[in-house]
Amino acid sequence: MTQEPSHSSSFSVPRVGVNVMVVKDGKVLLGKRKGAHGEGEYASPGGSLEMMESFAACATRETLEECGIRIKNVRFQFCANSLHFDPRHYVCIGMIADWESGDPVNLEPDKCESWDWYDLDALPEPLFIYCRMAITSYREGIRCMDSDI
Repeated sequence: MTQEPSHSSSFSVPRVGVNVMVVKDGKVLLGKRKGAHGEGEYASPGGSLEMMESFAACATRETLEECGIRIKNVRFQFCANSLHFDPRHYVCIGMIADWESGDPVNLEPDKCESWDWYDLDALPEPLFIYCRMAITSYREGIRCMDSDI
């Protein structure tokens, strides 16, 4: 018989998060996280998938809620099974999208310091784990990551 992990019941099942790599003129949109895991790390917009929501709808909603910009051509980039935040277990759905309109505005100042566009060849450090995964997927074509990189 397999012994169950001693994790809190509030973390008894994996949670689904959506990461959105937003691209504009060869640059990506990143914000410096605060007040949560990954504080001080640069991350793409993203958040929790809501009940009955498509991945693309979640990506569009989170990007608009967090930084006030509109995106288009939202498409699947990668999936990852992330055990990095034990006892939390996440499945990350990475999406990639093109910028459509608007200038980034920090609409959740309790969660992010600011938003800015960064050249893919001059990314800030440190990068949040899902942002690192998105960049790896973008550069190497990896679509499925069964553990953290």
